[in-house]
Amino acid sequence: MIQVLLFMAGFISILTTIGIVVVLGKEAWLFFRLPEVNIWDFFTGIKWQPHINKFGILPLLTSTLLTTSIAMMIAIPLGMAVAIYLSEYADVKVRKVLKPALELLAGIPTIVYGYFALTMITPLLRTIIGADVVEIYNTGSAGLAMGILILPLIASICEDALSAVPTTLRDAAYGLGATKLEVAIKIVMPAALSGIIAAIILGISRAIGETMIVAVAAGAGPNLTLNPFEGAETMTGHIVRISGGDLSYDSIDYNSIFAIGLVLFLITFALNMMSQRIVRKFREVYE
Repeated sequence: MIQVLLFMAGFISILTTIGIVVVLGKEAWLFFRLPEVNIWDFFTGIKWQPHINKFGILPLLTSTLLTTSIAMMIAIPLGMAVAIYLSEYADVKVRKVLKPALELLAGIPTIVYGYFALTMITPLLRTIIGADVVEIYNTGSAGLAMGILILPLIASICEDALSAVPTTLRDAAYGLGATKLEVAIKIVMPAALSGIIAAIILGISRAIGETMIVAVAAGAGPNLTLNPFEGAETMTGHIVRISGGDLSYDSIDYNSIFAIGLVLFLITFALNMMSQRIVRKFREVYE
């Protein structure tokens, strides 16, 4: 009975994934088959204005990648530093307190991070850099909030990967006269490289798919810019804004949401496939 229940659980998850792909593909096909839509212009166009039949996804894609890059510049170095400290420096009592406290950040609703970015990070940036430079809604503050959100995810997974490295490798390095920092950087991190890379790619996927933070703090309206102090709408933010409006079913605006969702799905799917290949390539097996 237990085997049957476990099989059904896995089978239902597979069916759910297939259902998502079918719905996205079906609705996106309804969009791409319209005469007003050109696939080449969809991926290379610099304007997203459905009311005048301009469907260039580059502004939405660029702002999504911009916020993701800012988030990872915060989450990767801080997350790795926290993971190394918990794995190599902190004693057992400190680790038992700090790791659950850090993981509490992942339990905070993302809408709270969005308003934190809008009411705390943005005013701070405007004070430091200048109110005439930093707009009230900007991708920079949204990216910083996303970095704080993703930090515990990367730190926790990397710490698990570092802790899984056999103690004998550390002891051998210490026996050769290596310092604790040298052991952490030159011995433990290379041995846990597959887990670290998997954590980073998982964090990138999480950042690309984040919705509420960018919907609140990044701004509304597609804007092709690489300036993090300007407002720009991401793909997820656009989906939230448009789907919350009065759109008629089977309209071109309605179907465009699924086209954007399909692009998001393909990006995250490619990242997951890349993660699996990297993990298989760099995995270390110890006996």
